[in-house]
Formats: sequence, C-alpha cells, structure tokens
Amino acid sequence: MSNVTALPHNDASLLYASTDFTQLNWLEVQWASWYLWIGNPILATGLMSFLLHEIVYFGRAIPWIIVDAIPYFRKWKLQPNKIPTAAEQWACTKQVLFSHFTVELPVIWLFHPMAEMFGMSTWQVPFPAWQAILPQIAFFFVFEDMFHFFAHQALHWGPLYKHIHKIHHQYPAPFGLAAEYAHPAEVFILGTGTILGPILYAMFRGDLHIFTMYIWITLRLFQAVDAHSGYDFPWSLQHILPFWSGAEHHDFHHMAFVNNFSTSFRWCDRIAGTDDKYRAYRARLDAAKKAGLSAEEYAKMEEKLNAEAEREGAEAEKIAENVTWGKTKVQ
Repeated sequence: MSNVTALPHNDASLLYASTDFTQLNWLEVQWASWYLWIGNPILATGLMSFLLHEIVYFGRAIPWIIVDAIPYFRKWKLQPNKIPTAAEQWACTKQVLFSHFTVELPVIWLFHPMAEMFGMSTWQVPFPAWQAILPQIAFFFVFEDMFHFFAHQALHWGPLYKHIHKIHHQYPAPFGLAAEYAHPAEVFILGTGTILGPILYAMFRGDLHIFTMYIWITLRLFQAVDAHSGYDFPWSLQHILPFWSGAEHHDFHHMAFVNNFSTSFRWCDRIAGTDDKYRAYRARLDAAKKAGLSAEEYAKMEEKLNAEAEREGAEAEKIAENVTWGKTKVQ
C-alpha cells in the first residue's frame, strides 16, 4: 500500500521522504499535504476524523430539516401529523453535540495510535484499490448490522432501557438529527459496532487503510440519518434493495417501540422473528391500498393504525421500564 515504513511522528516530512508524488492522484496528494501541513500524524488523523464526522452528520441532517419545513413533502412522511418543532430540533442538537464532544471526540482522537497498533494504515499513500475497498465496506456493513441487532435488543432490557436507551426513544416520530440523539453510554455501546469491524479486520488481515474507514463512516452516517428521517420516498433505497431497512423499517420501531432492531438490513429481524408486528402492520396498510380507498380514507386508516401501534408501544415501554434484574414490577 505504501513504499514508506513507519517513522517517528516528530517530523511529518520524513513520512513521505521516499514517496514519488508524481505517481499519486489528486486526492492522494491532498491527503499527504494535509499530514505535512499539520505536522503531526496523530493530530492530523484526529482532527480530520472529527471534522469528517461532524460535517457528514450535520451536512446530511440539514436537508431533512429543510424537507420537514416544506409541506409538499408531507405525502411521503411516515407519520405526517408529527413534524418536529424548532425547539425539539434545537434540544436534539444540543444533546447530540454533547455526546459528540464527550464520547466521540476522545475516541476519535485516540484512534490514530489505536489504528496503527492494530495494523491499520493512516498517513500512507497511495490508497488501496477499489477492488480491495468494496469487499471491506461490505463486511463492515454486515458486521455492524449484526452487532447492532443484538446490542439494540439488550438496550431494550429494563434497567438498560430506563437509564440509557429511553433518551433515544423520546421521539416516537424520529427526524434526521435524532439519529445520534442518545445517552453518551449508548453512543459508546452502539458506536462500538461501527469501529469494531474495521479493527478486527485490521488485526487479522493487516491491509486496511483509514481512507476505507472514512468511506465506511460516511456511508454509515448517511444510513443512520436517513433511517431516522421519517420519510419514505418512491426512490428510497429499500424500494431498490428489498433487504435494505431504511426509514420505513426503522420508523416503525420508534412508533411501536418493539420490532426492527437492526440498522442497515432486514434479515436479522426476519430470521429472529422480531419483525412480526411490523409485517402485520404493513399487511394491513397494503390491504387498505388494494381496497381502493380514497386518499382521504387511506390517510384516516393509516392514522388509526399508527395510533394503535403507538398505543401498544407505550404499553410495551412501561413493561420494559418495570423490569428489574429478571423481575417485572406489578403495577
């Protein structure tokens, strides 16, 4: 991947002493220039990683704020009667920033030495070929989805839900900014699935570049924000890839509290049977569409089903909150 061996970090110019810049593409030159400009690889990686996360997260969330403000898009809103207010979005933003600076920033800042310890390339150029990058990202998606499926279910267990995960369920109708609206402990727990896959891959394979990880983080943030957007467009990815979860899948989880614990894909929930209520809900909506109802009648039917799901979800939430170390409190 690189024709340079690891060198002391006290002089960044030594990192590329034997690199032929004429053989690099534009992006690779910019990458090396960044490390040379900052002068310290640990600082350069930490700063670039944090800026990438913030720019991608808020950059992807802002368009959904705009969409929420335009009534035209309500016909694709999964819960059209629940539009986040400016106060809700500001409260959400503050909590998200708190988690970013108290949990994610320290982890991101320590990632460079940890990455190198596990054999991951950081400052090195050139980048790996796309033939190597794509299978790696596919593995990260599958690994994270399975990790999240089990960890998310664990967070729905009594004490963990009551003291940690409940914050994320504050909004039965989620919106883009709420993707990382969570207790700092939850950010750490579920975020582990995002970075553990690459770390394990680097440990056992030793051919992973942090550039690939940045692509993975970007795609993962897009997935998380879009899944919480609350919109299901005809061109949404789940209509192209039937196994993709998307907002339509995850929105039900927030509305009904139960089912649909995975992130990117539907197969874990399907195999485990943790999508039974969701599939029954979709079947009733599909039947209503086939019944030839008018747009107004269908909207009323959908509102009724949503209210039922949310009511049942509130009851399920109460039960979860009353579970304590294997026992359920009797109300």
